[in-house]
Amino acid sequence: MPTPVYRRVLLKLSGEALKNEASSILDFSYMDTVVEQIKYCVDSGVQVAIVIGAGNIWRGARGTDVNRTRADHMGMLATVINSIGMKDALVRAGLDAHVMTPVMMETFTEPYLCDKAVEYLEKGSVVILAGGSGAPFFSTDTAAVLRAAEIGADVTLMAKNIDAIYTADPRKDPSAEPLRQVDYMHILENHLTAIDITATAFAMENKMPIHIFGLDNPENISRVIMGEQLGTIVKGGVQK
Repeated sequence: MPTPVYRRVLLKLSGEALKNEASSILDFSYMDTVVEQIKYCVDSGVQVAIVIGAGNIWRGARGTDVNRTRADHMGMLATVINSIGMKDALVRAGLDAHVMTPVMMETFTEPYLCDKAVEYLEKGSVVILAGGSGAPFFSTDTAAVLRAAEIGADVTLMAKNIDAIYTADPRKDPSAEPLRQVDYMHILENHLTAIDITATAFAMENKMPIHIFGLDNPENISRVIMGEQLGTIVKGGVQK
């Protein structure tokens, strides 16, 4: 079994990537394949916390007249639905899992306490951090980087429906090439949309590396954790 390059990770999963065209919300068979990779990493000694987006259920107030704050509250609740589904898949795979939220909903989840989350991780449990940051106007990308910093993660892994950050939009420019490493400031100065700007600024201030890769192949999760060069690493330093 390969040796992991990370001890503790925050895995941000795209909600959109967890559904397919045939499923209305969640593709549970696909989620099971994702969980297989998470279990492989946990069995290898890696501590895994998870944040899941809500894009498979709710994309915010865009295109509607819904108040932004209430729209974001709906998004927070959507992440809880996804997180409970993920907990079910993890438990069925034989893992201990806990869903924690920053807002009170004790019938379904546990209150988020950083020390308690770390305690669970150190015992080998998977912690699913739902409900975003608990405040409107902040994306789940930002919540992921925030929670990663709080729990002392080595890296924020962002498994998205894109496989890397490119020199240009590959859908518009066929000559666009993937970047293997890019500086935080490159994201901010060029207004790249692969990562939320607030998340990038917070990561830069707290020296939290972000590793973006595609979730089209669930094995990418374990491959990245084991040190394989996939996707794009965002951190301070040289762009290449």
